[in-house]
Amino acid sequence: MKVLITGGAGYIGSTVATACIEAGIEVVVLDDLSKGLRAFGDGRNLYVGDIADAAVLDRLLADHPDIDAVVHCAARVVVPESVADPLGYYDSNVGKTIVLLQRLRDAGIPRVVFSSSASVYAGESGEGVDENGVLAPASPYATTKAMVEQILADAATAGDFRAIALRYFNPIGADPQLRTGLQNPTPSHALGKIMTAKASGEPFAITGTDWATRDGSGLRDYVHVWDLALAHVAAVQRFDEVATADEPYQVINLGTGDGVTVRELVQAFERVTGEPLPVVETGRRPGDQAGAFAIVDRAADVLGWRAERSVDDGVRDALAWSEKLRSLR
Repeated sequence: MKVLITGGAGYIGSTVATACIEAGIEVVVLDDLSKGLRAFGDGRNLYVGDIADAAVLDRLLADHPDIDAVVHCAARVVVPESVADPLGYYDSNVGKTIVLLQRLRDAGIPRVVFSSSASVYAGESGEGVDENGVLAPASPYATTKAMVEQILADAATAGDFRAIALRYFNPIGADPQLRTGLQNPTPSHALGKIMTAKASGEPFAITGTDWATRDGSGLRDYVHVWDLALAHVAAVQRFDEVATADEPYQVINLGTGDGVTVRELVQAFERVTGEPLPVVETGRRPGDQAGAFAIVDRAADVLGWRAERSVDDGVRDALAWSEKLRSLR
């Protein structure tokens, strides 16, 4: 089996590629390297270019006419940035995806696995949500994910291909063997900001303390990126059982099935490091939500997958990867 991974030199895409290779799946990587690391594409049939670059796509598809499936991870993903630059996000995440999907359809590639996001959910309760939960994306980034899901659903109904949308909750950690990880040394998610605060000696800011959660801070479902990668392997391997001719489009949550508040994430960081982390409390940011955790029964039923690694494992691997990243730059 051969799989094309767009954004395959980025954080999640590169880890998915590693897990696929370990499972005996050949990978082809397409990445413009605007955020990804070239080292993550070494030995992985790396093509450098934009997902809407016709020349690059034509060359890649001509070189690999035997691609069985595409895992589409390429996207811009920073919520506050999307609030400031909505047109850029709609262009990158939606417009360019349409160009890619047209090329895949014309090449006769029948399977698409899409990196979607739990940010498409309403996320105001701090409670569990299944795949039928209310959709209410609260930022342009989240809206781009919901829009691509709708495009895939309509295209699948039209017979262009079959598709599985994997709604990620909140990835943390790194490949436990430290082959890949988060390529951004100052990530914008909560754990990244905790690590940045610790390194700088500044207190960590808890943004919003009046959410409808058990301690007032935002709640997320922090899923280890290696568990997430293994779910993609399962989706590729079981694709034809999941997205069938009768039901060509499927949505699956990927998370641990348990919520962790920002305050609890701070506590996990303190457990792993053995040191206290000073915090300050600030107001909510534009685009923020109370959050939710995944109800993951469907992933267990159709993919045979459940997350196995803890939040502490994710913190530990993220810290180890941060040390290694310095040597890659």
